[in-house]
Amino acid sequence: MLELDSVSKVYKVGTFGGRSLQAVRDVSFDLRTGEIVSLIGESGSGKSTIGRMILRLDHVTSGSITFDGADIAGLGHSATKAYYGAVQGVFQDPFSSYNPVFKADRVFAMIRSAYFPGVGSDEWRDKLYASLASVGLSPDEVLNRYPHQLSGGQLQRLLIARALLLDIRLLVADEIISMLDASTRIDVLNLLGELKERGLGILFITHDLSLGNYISDRTMILRRGRIVETGSTASVFGNPVHPYTRMLLASVPQTHHRWGELDEVLGVGNGAGGEAPETIADTRLVEVEHGHFVALGSDAEPPVP
Repeated sequence: MLELDSVSKVYKVGTFGGRSLQAVRDVSFDLRTGEIVSLIGESGSGKSTIGRMILRLDHVTSGSITFDGADIAGLGHSATKAYYGAVQGVFQDPFSSYNPVFKADRVFAMIRSAYFPGVGSDEWRDKLYASLASVGLSPDEVLNRYPHQLSGGQLQRLLIARALLLDIRLLVADEIISMLDASTRIDVLNLLGELKERGLGILFITHDLSLGNYISDRTMILRRGRIVETGSTASVFGNPVHPYTRMLLASVPQTHHRWGELDEVLGVGNGAGGEAPETIADTRLVEVEHGHFVALGSDAEPPVP
């Protein structure tokens, strides 16, 4: 469905754009129907930039992004509209997606005018109510209200419901639960799991290892704009190979291990406060076990049998 091939992104920064900042470096992966793929990395690793390029909010500097075999960079006006009918994004801060001057359900009216201009009022109401029900919202609780009258979880679900109105095939979920409270987080995560069962492909962008482990089929670890480890979630979390992946896992508090014990289990020597060895020079992804790829530098080790 979606494929990235050697995608890079360079921003011009500084006075008059005199310097270059490479945010994404030679990233390649695919995403299939009915699959959740987690893109995990620290702040500044380039994960949100990848999401923005998929949504055509940023241009690709080099490489290509294709959807159903068509390069999205060359889409014309009608093809772009069709692309957004199949691919949508939901972002970290739900409040920033709404204009506080207008009622929150204006986002649905905009979808109707752009994609369903010929649909009658009764048919549109039924379609809208069904979309709200699919994300666990009651029309009486969320319609005809301003953004400040709704919770962050409700606003985030409204955005997902808006995307589902279009019968989308791919959702880019960029840190969509990082601003929600714990009780709401699990509801949204379970909703994403239900959407996956319906055949929706989801790119789940997060810095939270536990969330990626909970929800995803495959995991990609991103560091300084490069994928350093990728594979099934079970293999990446259960048998981490790259030093950076091991360092991330060592940084997660665990009640059944002391810090030093966890360092020994994961094979890291500097604990949670250290830095992973520099391996940026080697960008090759090598298959270390079936479906498990690692950017092997001088500090990477073979997987544990």
